[in-house]
Amino acid sequence: EANGHGTHVASIATNSDYDVNGRIYGVAPNAAHVGIKAFDAEGKATYADVIRGIDWALQKKDDINLRILNMSFSGPVRSHYWDDPLNKAVMKAWQAGIVVVASAGNNGPDPMSIGVPGNVPYIITVGAMTDDYTPFYYSDDKVASFSASGPTVEAFVKPDIVAPGGHMSGLMSFDSRIVTEHPEFHDGGRYFEMSGTSQAAAVVSGVVALMLTDDPSLTPDQVKCRLMDGAYRAKNAGGSLRYSVFQQGAGLVSA
Repeated sequence: EANGHGTHVASIATNSDYDVNGRIYGVAPNAAHVGIKAFDAEGKATYADVIRGIDWALQKKDDINLRILNMSFSGPVRSHYWDDPLNKAVMKAWQAGIVVVASAGNNGPDPMSIGVPGNVPYIITVGAMTDDYTPFYYSDDKVASFSASGPTVEAFVKPDIVAPGGHMSGLMSFDSRIVTEHPEFHDGGRYFEMSGTSQAAAVVSGVVALMLTDDPSLTPDQVKCRLMDGAYRAKNAGGSLRYSVFQQGAGLVSA
């Protein structure tokens, strides 16, 4: 795609390439993937563009077994969540049996920084954590400073869960907009490093794909409950929460 962001997000969820250590990159490497293009080369879209994309997903879901809608974007909150036209479309998708996974937004860490559509209470809203560049040393893992925090304006707890979103490696063509503007994060081949709640949402969408492969009968609500129930909360040595529920939700996703 022209911008590169969507390709990067999709590859985190479904890439079936092997890395140098012989491990598969993607969370759900065999999941079928459909890209619904609503954003332009600059990564911009209107409400109408995105709503048309959701509408397409609703129309096609039974034909192509579309079970998950990954919404790795965030817009400013301008009304109550139930009055927002984009959120209304998102709620329709959830009610129709599609698991909607949205990024919390990158305007953190201040409270009440969750964007649209992450402020919809029903759906799965994902914040980002980072391993601080120490992949197998866990005690320095932390919620990323940019990860948006709850509560929402209507006092709902968000995000619902956090997932890896710091310096994530994903596919991106060398001529896409983001690579040309930030060549320092490109490996010179096909991989590009990005941080964001968009990347964290992609991880969770991959986990949901694995869950639905294991048990296709799960409803969106059941998927959300299982994800939150299985998550790891970050705690201090004494057992108290290291981050509030408005920063980490139910905790770190565990596949």
